[in-house]
Amino acid sequence: MASEKVLASKKEKVAKLAELIKNAKSGALVNYEGITVEEDTKLRKEMRENNINYFVEKNTMLRLAFKEAGIEGLDDVLHGTTAIAISDEDETAPARVLGKYAEEFGDEKFDLKAGFIGTTIYDQAGVVALSKIPGKETLLAQLLGSLQGPLTKLAATIKAVADKKSEEGAA
Repeated sequence: MASEKVLASKKEKVAKLAELIKNAKSGALVNYEGITVEEDTKLRKEMRENNINYFVEKNTMLRLAFKEAGIEGLDDVLHGTTAIAISDEDETAPARVLGKYAEEFGDEKFDLKAGFIGTTIYDQAGVVALSKIPGKETLLAQLLGSLQGPLTKLAATIKAVADKKSEEGAA
């Protein structure tokens, strides 16, 4: 009787986890085994600031949830201690924050395992590459900045032509 309750509870947990993964834009997996409580607290604070859901989950539960969510190819990295970071808003945020900490702590202490965007799987090297991509706001600011220079020059040129025409018309 008790085992049926436990099994039902686990199935419900896997279903909730699968739904969370399905609704996520992206996620990343990390082996957090070597970090201290203070470092983990700092990491979790930054995750909250970036609207990233970060938690530790059993590998078996993750394996079943990924399968239910239609994401294949992560079974090879689901061993050891595993934490998952999931974002509903930003495709690169989990990789970016975890990548920053992986650089700071080193692979022996904090090892990126893999990640996903939608149903596309990225290995460790792919997650590291994703971690180097700036956030959406930064990219938009860079785009705006790169457009602003030429537009300013164009406006100055048009004004100079208009001023010259008005001087010629007055003369």
